[in-house]
Amino acid sequence: MTRPAPVIRLLVALLFQHAVTVLPDLRALPGLDVVALASVMVLCGKSALGRLLQGLATAALTLIAVLRLADLTMGESLGRTFNPIADLPLIDALIRLLASTIGVAGAIAACIAALLGMAVMMLGLWWSLGTLRRAGTGAVLPVLGLAGLAAINPALPNLDFARDRIQLAARTVTQLADFRRQSAEDPMRQLSSPLSLIDRDVLIVFLESYGRTSFDTPFYADLHMATLRQAQTRLSDAGLAMRSGFLTSPTHGGQSWLAHATFMNGLDISDQTRYQASVASDRWTLFDHARHAGFRTAAVMPAITRAWPEGTRMGFDDVLAADDLGYRGEPYNWVTMPDQFTLAATDRIRAAVSDPRPLFTQVALISSHAPWTPIARMIPWDQVGDGSVFDARATAGRTPREVWADRETVRQHYRDSIDYTLQAVTEYAGRQTQNPPLMILLGDHQTASSIGLDERRQVPIHVVGPPDLVARTAEWGLVPGLIPPADAAPIPMEAMRDNLLRSFSAPDHVPPA
Repeated sequence: MTRPAPVIRLLVALLFQHAVTVLPDLRALPGLDVVALASVMVLCGKSALGRLLQGLATAALTLIAVLRLADLTMGESLGRTFNPIADLPLIDALIRLLASTIGVAGAIAACIAALLGMAVMMLGLWWSLGTLRRAGTGAVLPVLGLAGLAAINPALPNLDFARDRIQLAARTVTQLADFRRQSAEDPMRQLSSPLSLIDRDVLIVFLESYGRTSFDTPFYADLHMATLRQAQTRLSDAGLAMRSGFLTSPTHGGQSWLAHATFMNGLDISDQTRYQASVASDRWTLFDHARHAGFRTAAVMPAITRAWPEGTRMGFDDVLAADDLGYRGEPYNWVTMPDQFTLAATDRIRAAVSDPRPLFTQVALISSHAPWTPIARMIPWDQVGDGSVFDARATAGRTPREVWADRETVRQHYRDSIDYTLQAVTEYAGRQTQNPPLMILLGDHQTASSIGLDERRQVPIHVVGPPDLVARTAEWGLVPGLIPPADAAPIPMEAMRDNLLRSFSAPDHVPPA
C-alpha cells in the first residue's frame, strides 16, 4: 500500500503537469495526451529510456506552454496568434513598449519575472514527470483518476497545438517564397511616366489606431463623426474636395509598420517575416515610383527614436525621425510629440526652398498610440514654435498605470486621443488653401478588440485636395465627403499602391490590370 506522503506528492505532480499543459485556461480538463505521457513515465520507471523521455517531454511541454502564453499576449494586443517564425523579432519591440509604459526598471523586472517563470515551469515539469517515473506502479491509481477526468471530454490539446504550430511555420515559409515571387513579377515597373498627372505635393498621412469602430461603435462614433462633419463643412468652404471609404488592414491592434509596408509595396504584408522580405527585395515601393517621377520623397516618423536602416530601402530620399523634427517639448509618455507639432514640422519640410521638386511624403501621426495619456489639446497654429508650449499638457492628467487600471477609462482616453488626431489633421488640411497638396489620410489598424470593441481589420481612408485630383479616386469606390456609408465595401490596403499609380499616371503608359 502506498504511503500518504508519496500519494500527496504524486497528486501535486499530476496537478502541476495538468496546470502547465492547459495554460492559460486553468479550468480546462486534462487531455488524453497528458494521460498518455504520465502512463509512459510510469511504465518506463527508472530506466535510461525513461530519463531520456522525461527530458524531451519537459522541453516540449515547456515550449508549448510558452507558446500558449505568447498566444494570449498576441491575442490581447494584436488580435492574432503568435507566429514562431515571424514574430520573434517583436520581442525587442515589446520590451521597448514596456519600458515606455511602466518604466525601464519595470520592464527589466517584467523580463526577469518572465524568465524566472519559464525556469520554474521547466523545473516543475521535470520534477513532476520524474516523480511519476520513480513512483512506478505506485502511480497507477492517480493516473487512472486523471484518465477518468480526461475521458469526460476526450481530446489531444497539446498534440493538436503542436501540430497547428508546425503547420503555421510551414505556411509561413511557403508564403515567404510566394512573396518573393510576387516582388519579382511586378507589372508596375513597366510604368514610364508614373504619377504624371499630379503637379503638387502629396502627403500620405497614417493616423495611429484609427479604425472603423470610429463609425460603427456609438461610444466612439458619436464624438468622431461629429468632428468629421464639422471638418467636412470647413474643408468644403475652403474649396477642397473630399472622398472617403474603408480599407482592410493587414494587422489589428498594433504593428503599424505592416500597414505602412502593405500600402507602399502593394502586397499583403501581414507579419514580420514578410515585412523583412519586402525590405530585402528589389520591389519598387510607391515612393520609389514617386522618386522616379521626379518627386523628392520623405518619411516624417516621430516614433522613430533609433536607427532605422530599412527606411533607406523603401524609396525615401530623407527619413525625418523624432530627433530631426525640432521638437523641444516634453514627450507624452511613449508619444514623442503631439500630432499638431508633427504636422507643423511637415509644413517646414514642404517649405524648404533648396529643392524645387514637389514633395511625396509619408507622415505618421502617433498621438493616438497607447497608452493614450496624457491627451494633447489643440492650440493656435502660430503658437506651436519649438513645441515647448505643449509641456503643460505633457505632465498633466493620469499616469498610464492609473488609466489602465480601469478598462472603461482606457476606452475614454482612446476615444479622446483619436478625436484630437482628427482635429489636428483636418485643421491642417484646411490651412492648405494656397496650392493645396493631395492628402491621403488613413488609419493603420484598429486598436485591440478589448478597447475598440470591433474585431474587423477595417480602417477609414479620406482623400482631401483639389477637386480634379480627388475626383479620380471615385474609381476606387470612394464616395464624396469625410463619412463613408455604413455599407461601403472595404478595399484591400495592398491594392492602394497600384490604385494610385493607375489613377494618377498617364493612361497610355499604364499596364493592364
